[in-house]
Amino acid sequence: MNVIGIVGWKNCGKTTLASALIRELSSRGLTVNSVKHAHHSVDVDQPGTDSYRHRDAGAREVILAGGQRFAIMHELRGTEEPTLDELLARLGPCDWVVVEGFKAHSHPKIEVHRQECLKEPLYRNDEDIIAVATDYASDFAAGPGFDLNNTREIADFIVSTAAP
Repeated sequence: MNVIGIVGWKNCGKTTLASALIRELSSRGLTVNSVKHAHHSVDVDQPGTDSYRHRDAGAREVILAGGQRFAIMHELRGTEEPTLDELLARLGPCDWVVVEGFKAHSHPKIEVHRQECLKEPLYRNDEDIIAVATDYASDFAAGPGFDLNNTREIADFIVSTAAP
């Protein structure tokens, strides 16, 4: 399993690029999984549903399964948030995992940075950033810089990073 992270500041285009890369890599016949980190409370289940009632009753994990998909909801119940490595270990086999967020974790990352973002680029303080995708000419010297909208070129780079 190869891992590529998409990092950047809030509202700089991480989700847009991550989704486009998942679509591009999948269209090439690659199996792609994703991990999305959220800094806010996440709940895919709603009060009143049977699965919610199971969790509310104290179940640590609930699998909600149907004809099109299944979801595993795991209640932390006071334990620490799992690390990226722990989450990756729970994924099924795949060619690539696109990770959105987890900017403090050590894994290969592409930073998304827009000119309108007033915060300093992360690559200046993160040696795990191997490329940047921007809407301006950046001063990133440690690796390639890409036009944020050139998904195909970014995907080519990602796939080439797995080459021996």
